[in-house]
Amino acid sequence: MPILETIRLEKRFGGITANHDVNLVVEKGARHALIGPNGAGKTTLINMLTGVLKPTAGRIMLEGRDITDVVPHERVRLGMARTFQINQLFLDLTPLESIGLVVSERLGLGADWWRVVGTRSSVTDEIVEVVERFRLTDVMHERTARLPYGKQRLLEIALAFTCRPRVLLLDEPAAGVPEAERHELLATIEALPAEVTVLLIEHDMDLVFSFADRISVLVNGSLFVDGAPEEVARDPRVKAVYLGEELDA
Repeated sequence: MPILETIRLEKRFGGITANHDVNLVVEKGARHALIGPNGAGKTTLINMLTGVLKPTAGRIMLEGRDITDVVPHERVRLGMARTFQINQLFLDLTPLESIGLVVSERLGLGADWWRVVGTRSSVTDEIVEVVERFRLTDVMHERTARLPYGKQRLLEIALAFTCRPRVLLLDEPAAGVPEAERHELLATIEALPAEVTVLLIEHDMDLVFSFADRISVLVNGSLFVDGAPEEVARDPRVKAVYLGEELDA
């Protein structure tokens, strides 16, 4: 059974069809990339998967359960978390405080989570593990607003990861990250635990082809090509419509 699946998913905005008849299958543990030209409907699809947008038609299945009408925060509880093209962060908090806050929300510790952290080693250990995994140790006491952009992107992924998702959706995590900070970001994404299924939207083909074991190509809102990276790289339709000659060996 796929961990995530869409069945004839469609989204219309008035007379504009953003997604049409999308049958996407994401297998458990996959590193699955969703690519396509600007305006192909990638972010609209992710917004439907996470409940930000309601589909016009079709169904969304998470581990065999129909979640089409489930609200966003309940999808997080069911095991789905995401990042955004534009950071959604607590700018006045430090990375340590932000991660602690998400852990506390997940565990139901309430508003006084910071009082509890010092008395529960398991909570403290988790916060430290996340800080270290996402390479935030050197900036963990800095206000988020002051962090380099690459660190902000790492923090956003860290916060999504702290929700303990079984499916993690990353919406263009490398967008806008300076070249000097990209290596750290890419290495961290590649080191995500194997048990977390990742669906990645990205324009950076180096990231896509170094990371993904399956690639789906959206064109004009519909699923155009779906397959292993080497199959997509060789597909003349993909080259003609989107990738040009970038993927030639």
